[in-house]
Amino acid sequence: MSEQVRTMFAAIAGKYDVMNTVLTFGMHHAWRRRAVRLSGAAGGMSVLDCASGTGDLAFEFKKVVGTNGVVVATDFCKEMLDVIPSKSKDNGLALQVEVADAMNLQYPDNSYDIVSISYGIRNVDNPVTALTEMARVTKNGGKLVIIETGMPTGIAKVGYRIFAQYIVPLLGRLIARNTQAYTYLPETASRFPYGNAFATLVRTVPAIADVRVVPLMLGASYIYIASVQK
Repeated sequence: MSEQVRTMFAAIAGKYDVMNTVLTFGMHHAWRRRAVRLSGAAGGMSVLDCASGTGDLAFEFKKVVGTNGVVVATDFCKEMLDVIPSKSKDNGLALQVEVADAMNLQYPDNSYDIVSISYGIRNVDNPVTALTEMARVTKNGGKLVIIETGMPTGIAKVGYRIFAQYIVPLLGRLIARNTQAYTYLPETASRFPYGNAFATLVRTVPAIADVRVVPLMLGASYIYIASVQK
């Protein structure tokens, strides 16, 4: 993965959670909980969370799989993962934390019931390679869970573009003290396929049998649930 992107995420790690809450008006937590419900996660399951950042989605999975389940939070940026231990202490949920590149996962085939990635697939150098790796380490009959940005429809599309182009970089400068990162992130979001177009991309992975597409907030984000059949 790009060293430039890794360095960028390292620089904003300390303000990442605050910015996520501000930019989604606090709704990102509910979106992650919904993704966990849609995944079919249950007690005792094993979950690998890729591009986990500060672990928000991994923590939601841990609440469901319980003490008998395993959730591994991974990211290629150690500085993001370094935030997780303090959050674990605050919420009483223990995660396994490991540095890993989503495009070259160090785990054996068929290791996890669920493999997830939240707002990270658009930042890898090759999304199909990452999805193929994620499917490889997923058990037969398991699920890939992907949350990613999209684009609202109708009149909301105009407001969203203004927000992404002007307000997000301003908030990045004021809160995270990093205009560059919060210019880059909406730019990558605007270029990345979403909805049915992204689902078509996911289906190019041979092990993917089906993809469910769930829009959030008029399409500002999407949840994708992909079934793995080998």
